[in-house]
Amino acid sequence: MSQRIFLSSPHMSDEGYERQYVKEAFDTNWLAPLGENVNKFEEEITRKVGVKAAAALNSGTSAIHLALKAAGVEKGDIVFCSTLTFSATANPIVYEGAIPVFIDSDEKSWNMDPKALEEAFEKYPDVKAVIVVHLYGLSADMDKIMAICKRHNVAVIEDAAESLGGYYRGTATGTIGDYGVYSFNGNKIITSSGGGMLVSNNEDKIAKARFWATQSRDQARHYQHSELGYNYRMSNVVAGIGRGQLKVLEERVQKKKYIFEYYKKELGNLEGVQFMPINEWDSPNYWLSCLTLHGQVSPTELMDELEHANIESRPIWKPMHKQPFFEEYDFVGDGVSEKLFETGVCLPSDTKMNDNELERVVEIIRRLW
Repeated sequence: MSQRIFLSSPHMSDEGYERQYVKEAFDTNWLAPLGENVNKFEEEITRKVGVKAAAALNSGTSAIHLALKAAGVEKGDIVFCSTLTFSATANPIVYEGAIPVFIDSDEKSWNMDPKALEEAFEKYPDVKAVIVVHLYGLSADMDKIMAICKRHNVAVIEDAAESLGGYYRGTATGTIGDYGVYSFNGNKIITSSGGGMLVSNNEDKIAKARFWATQSRDQARHYQHSELGYNYRMSNVVAGIGRGQLKVLEERVQKKKYIFEYYKKELGNLEGVQFMPINEWDSPNYWLSCLTLHGQVSPTELMDELEHANIESRPIWKPMHKQPFFEEYDFVGDGVSEKLFETGVCLPSDTKMNDNELERVVEIIRRLW
């Protein structure tokens, strides 16, 4: 059988930047949480995306959790959340004892529908925060969403876990709202093997997040804790990998774009195929190349055919309001997210793929037509 083609696997730099920083951590014996790599990784992220402060954490989920705490979310508060996303976006709402209300996508962006958001505010005027996701590297329509949230004086948390390296009207995703979250999970555009980053222009809030993430240890010679803390800080070794990966972010974005445009050119003329939308406001990172099928071939058929050839693909995210754990919570929208889930496929978008592998994927898909 041919070598497996992955959806999106880790891709270390050819130059070995990651090894250099990890070696420094070993050489200086700074392996545990905190250290020079952690500090530098935070500084380098802030410069890269154009924001004032960052906290390096052990996951994007931790970053969302601390963003909610920083926004003042408490037990019983309502938090609006994009429904078309991975569960890590919504889980921290429940960690805090808050109540998620899921907002539908629109067809134009695949992200939070501003119209549905307006309807949700009419139904729930007392809302503490809004979590908007930049799905698959595509930016949500942030001007409209921010205008709505500002009118209602609500904190905006951008889940940019999938969109690092992407821009909305020239501004980095994750830096438009009050808080932004990035993920360095193994399948993301760059990876530190795990880890995440919370960013904000509110330096005091980021300092507070770092405090919470380090077990809320008070300034004292002995161990003293006046608040509930979390073991959420990134390790110095992981941060070293992240620093090396950050150096090749632009290269990875260019390769992801190349993969998307290759697929669109070769498959875009097939009957019933529609690729994910690229809007005039958007400079995406093209994390995954996604399409929807509206005709003779179903997503299941396409994914099965690829799997038989040892090629990984995946459905579009199943909306949160259709998940067994979250189905008790309210949903506002027209069901666009459900249609995307039912018709959508994520094609292999691994930045290590060569043209022969891309052609192999394309040929297998073409045969179905």
